[in-house]
Amino acid sequence: MSRVGKKPIALPAGVKLQIGSELQVEGPKGKLVVPIPQGISVENTNGTVQINRESDKYAAVHGLTRALAANAITGVSTGWTRELDIVGIGYRCDLKGNLATFSLGYSHSIELLLPTGVEMTVDKQTHIVLKSHDRQLVGQVAAHMRGLRPPDPYKNKGVRYTGEVLKKKVGKSGAGGKGK
Repeated sequence: MSRVGKKPIALPAGVKLQIGSELQVEGPKGKLVVPIPQGISVENTNGTVQINRESDKYAAVHGLTRALAANAITGVSTGWTRELDIVGIGYRCDLKGNLATFSLGYSHSIELLLPTGVEMTVDKQTHIVLKSHDRQLVGQVAAHMRGLRPPDPYKNKGVRYTGEVLKKKVGKSGAGGKGK
């Protein structure tokens, strides 16, 4: 049984909460809204946020609500970062304003418009750093970028998360065919 929902959340300095039918979190990085499901209550006492449930019937959403609230509080205070690496000869990314242009070995370049709230920096055309106050949004944008050219298990080329471990597969053997 998970006890995630019972853990208190420490409230950093500069973060404000408004508790109503939904939890509104505001901090130096931005503003987020967390829905509060039926049967769940939120208390803010002495700089800590406690998520409570009416009965065990709401156990699943108890942990979920606590995790979403903790992610929102961390996001508006320090922010979330996701890093990607582009591996392959001629594979690169260029950024102009909010438009990222990828050259990933296709016959055409791929243009991706960044959503508002996501900041992107490109180092040496092969290392991408995404930053946002919304964990779900930055993760979704990173997953979309990775999906443009997923890592190839045979050549290890493509777009991957920084630190992602890939198992390289062995290709076909050289001679080929059956003997006569």
